[in-house]
Amino acid sequence: MMFYKFAYPLPMVAFFAIIISQAGAYDPLDPNGNITIKWDVMSWTPDGYVAVVTMTNFQMYRHIMSPGWTLGWVWAKKEVIWSMVGAQATEQGDCSKFKGNVPHCCKKNPTVVDLLPGVPYNQQIANCCKGGVVSSWGQDSSTAVSSFQVSVGRAGTSNKTVNLPLNFTLLGPVLGYTCSGAKKVPSTVFLTPDGRRKTQALMTWNVTCTFNQILASRYPSCCVSMSSFYNSTITPCPSCSCGCQNNNNCISGDAEIESVVGKNRTRSRNSKAMIRCTNHMCPIRVHWHVKLNYKEYWRVKMTVTNFNYAMNYTQWTLVAQHPNLDNITQVFSFDYKPLLPYKYTNDTGMFYGLKFFNDVLKEAGADGNVQSELILRKDMSTFTFKQGWAFPRKIYFNGDECAMPGPEEYPYLPNSANSKLISVSTMASFLLLVFANLLGMI
Repeated sequence: MMFYKFAYPLPMVAFFAIIISQAGAYDPLDPNGNITIKWDVMSWTPDGYVAVVTMTNFQMYRHIMSPGWTLGWVWAKKEVIWSMVGAQATEQGDCSKFKGNVPHCCKKNPTVVDLLPGVPYNQQIANCCKGGVVSSWGQDSSTAVSSFQVSVGRAGTSNKTVNLPLNFTLLGPVLGYTCSGAKKVPSTVFLTPDGRRKTQALMTWNVTCTFNQILASRYPSCCVSMSSFYNSTITPCPSCSCGCQNNNNCISGDAEIESVVGKNRTRSRNSKAMIRCTNHMCPIRVHWHVKLNYKEYWRVKMTVTNFNYAMNYTQWTLVAQHPNLDNITQVFSFDYKPLLPYKYTNDTGMFYGLKFFNDVLKEAGADGNVQSELILRKDMSTFTFKQGWAFPRKIYFNGDECAMPGPEEYPYLPNSANSKLISVSTMASFLLLVFANLLGMI
């Protein structure tokens, strides 16, 4: 009888692995987010075709930052890459069989990266050459696209003989993306610049890549700490939020910072040895401070601190989920955009830096932080300071969910207070705000 208990272990394991993988790839705050890779065959050549490959990031708040994307696939047969414009293969491979013209890449499984800005114009096409950096769709849809042109040889020369590449992989720049198989779709239609003529690709296929946080990292990459005006206690990030300290994975003192960081500016940006030693060991900490309480409004200060001594975060994004974000009145120092993952829910917003001002979160040090303040209007039917209501439900930085303190650790409201309490200091602040409004200062 005991035999039947373990009769089908492998199928059950495979089933649960699939379920867990799919659950990790689904993002409830961005249910339709993905990166779509589109191949448009533009012309046939004597031994293959010329295609334009376009990568579009439809994720609302998860972008691809420096050092950029890396795209790979496996050829179905014996195809080679004769030439590329706007990108390059990282390895040429063994092309010894070719006499005369030598292909750009002869590998069975090529790996392609974007070109850097400033390359000669004859090596560029539209939407290329940004070092692989791609904005999120919600932050800037005009820069959420990356393209390159590839000339493929030893391939089919018609719609019926072309073999679609297999096993696509995408790094952006870390692990986490899982790509579907290539699928033929209706040919892309293009409009000429004068808007009077339409052309179309000879053949088109798509690949869809989705992000899975479980695959990306064992630990979070950020954490959240909290404080409030009504409680002197500061709730820190949970210990070991992003891993625990050991003797080799962080920098502790000023002398060590000068000796190690100063000599290693060219190290990998993901090197753990470049992170300041903390109890949480996260490269990013987000601090949420409930600052002031007015009669009809309340004020929050957000601070994002970078503890990584070898990495600047470009085009960073911060996503917060809080029920009062549907009544946000003013945001200082950051750009703000509400996210509406579901039609009747408006409790999630995306914050990001102002261009050329604070859109780069600099490496750890005196300048390694960005700050903003929010003013939110109260809905008296729901507003309260009790039971941690004033603190966010979730925080994401650059698309990664941050480790939150346990609910029992949130700054609590003193027993003698109530949700309508306005202290002398906050009343004075309210009067100052009213006075400033009257003078047109705010």
